[in-house]
Amino acid sequence: MKRFIRFAVAVLVAAACSLGVFAQDKVVKAVLETGRTDNRTMQHADHLANVIGGRIVGSAALTEAEAWVKEQFESWGLEVMVQEAGEINVGFNRGPWFGRMLSEDGMPLHFGTPSYTAGTHGRQMGHVLIEPHSRRELERMKGLLKGAWVLLDAESNGMAIDWTPKGDSLRAVAIARNEEIDRKNMERNRWNWEHRDSVAKEMLPYEKATALFYREMVDAGVLGFIRSAKVPMQVMYDRAGCYKLTMETLPTACDILLDEAQFAVVKKKVERKETFFLEFDIRNHFYRGPVKYHNVIGIMRGSKYPKEYVLAGGHLDSYDCGTGAVDDGNGVSVTMEAARLLAASGAKPKRTLMFCVWTGEEFGLLGSKFFVESGVIPLDKISNYFNRDGGPTMATGVSVPEAMYDDFVKVCKPLEGYSDVPFVVEKRRGPSGPRPRNAGGSDHAYFAMNGVPTISFRETDPRGWNFDYREIWHTESDMYGKLIPEYMEHSAVVTAVAMYGLGNLDHLLSRDGLYR
Repeated sequence: MKRFIRFAVAVLVAAACSLGVFAQDKVVKAVLETGRTDNRTMQHADHLANVIGGRIVGSAALTEAEAWVKEQFESWGLEVMVQEAGEINVGFNRGPWFGRMLSEDGMPLHFGTPSYTAGTHGRQMGHVLIEPHSRRELERMKGLLKGAWVLLDAESNGMAIDWTPKGDSLRAVAIARNEEIDRKNMERNRWNWEHRDSVAKEMLPYEKATALFYREMVDAGVLGFIRSAKVPMQVMYDRAGCYKLTMETLPTACDILLDEAQFAVVKKKVERKETFFLEFDIRNHFYRGPVKYHNVIGIMRGSKYPKEYVLAGGHLDSYDCGTGAVDDGNGVSVTMEAARLLAASGAKPKRTLMFCVWTGEEFGLLGSKFFVESGVIPLDKISNYFNRDGGPTMATGVSVPEAMYDDFVKVCKPLEGYSDVPFVVEKRRGPSGPRPRNAGGSDHAYFAMNGVPTISFRETDPRGWNFDYREIWHTESDMYGKLIPEYMEHSAVVTAVAMYGLGNLDHLLSRDGLYR
């Protein structure tokens, strides 16, 4: 009798295991099929880029995007965690911007302004000056500063001019050095005059600093400052001052980054003392805060190991000179579609899956840092975090430590034959590096610093679309047209299959050999 009971139990266990394998296969097959026939990755991307647009921290657009992501997750039956990651004193919304040069050879101007910098009060027209480099020059031209656009020597790096006390102190050092240079140049001028028949002494170059006499020029009533910018233009934000702003201390002078070719034309006309004007209409708007920003996380609870986790994510915030389609609407759209594919397939993973849409990445990985440090889940219970924050390229493989290799081969096996582009799992070559000590790069950083596996997919361009990430990175070119639908749709399927597979292992991924 006992033998019969043991036999019956064994049969039931085997049957249950078979049913479990069948259910898992059924879910994966559904993901693969839906990924081919009803893939909505680009619908998510279209809404983020073309309906909502650029999503800078503190903007109404980011707030709207957060609400939309939450709504989508809920509509797919996911539990949703909205996590307040921070706030900023003053909000910023961007409207249209226009500019032109008024002269016989006038032209429309190609330019941008960093977020959290001043707009115009309607159309503002003014003459153009080249910035002073010494107090002597400042005194000579101070009567012309009111109502002027001022060309600066320093080229743009995409960030706003630093108007904070730290920026003032750096400028003060440069001003003091230039005073000494100016004194020596006056002596050289005098010597050259007195020794006109001799070889002239060359003038010493002034030390450059961005907007050397910024305070004095703002107080004198300049309309704004103009810097030369390479194309496609990087147009970012007021990193130094945006968190220090209040409604009582808003900037008044515009901070304009002008196409380098047009800047050269304008500067040459000033040097030739031609009569012309520049006109700008810049609709940068501030509103009273505080404005909060949030992580939005879709959760699929585990059936057997609910307190163990597999994570994937991308960041929702973006710069707003473009529409944030690639950086990182691409990562958010792929993460969201992975969640939808699994939800639509009826997936019930053993481990909890978390689809993480982070905030504040561009302002310093604020959302993911907050999540890691908040302790909302134990970091030693995270099997892996997949981060997507790069080009809209195709997930075609993964490179893992030896201790993870067999698990990833098993998990990714359903991807064999899914596409004519092979999906390859490889063992990492060479010794592992040390655990990172400093944050940087993207939202995987704080996870990695705390020892969490952050294995991400190898992303390639197998069809030869010649995508150049530097072209869109924080530039005006970060638009929907730069996305590659086939690659993103494929990557959503890969993400869903890998997360589900890791979620159904009977163990967490080994961390042996992850770091040196």
